[in-house]
Amino acid sequence: MARIAGVDLPRTKRVDIALRYIYGIGPYRALEVLNQAQVNPAIRVKDLSEAEVARIRAVIDRDYKVEGDLRREVAMNIKRLQEIGSYRGLRHRRNLPVHGQRTRTNARTKRGARKTVAGRKRSKAKK
Repeated sequence: MARIAGVDLPRTKRVDIALRYIYGIGPYRALEVLNQAQVNPAIRVKDLSEAEVARIRAVIDRDYKVEGDLRREVAMNIKRLQEIGSYRGLRHRRNLPVHGQRTRTNARTKRGARKTVAGRKRSKAKK
């Protein structure tokens, strides 16, 4: 099993897909890493030689911030926004969408399951 940046890559997947299991590596960056390491993207992880795994690991360690370091940096950025009291920081603190989405309806992913409030039933306006 290939272990890169503290992540066990799935053995049966292609290398370009398996590298995406590492936090901070997406489709484009996976191909970029494989080109720099001179590894065929179509090969399966189980068919990689130790030399190829070592080259991929070296490229990632040298050129990219991934996993723990990247997670820590993102968390510190959010914490900084909260401390300076910016609008984005307040949205993070209140666990609401940060990028301007509506919250009157939707936003269920960010806000969590519905919490029913008594007396919130809509009444028809009488004329």
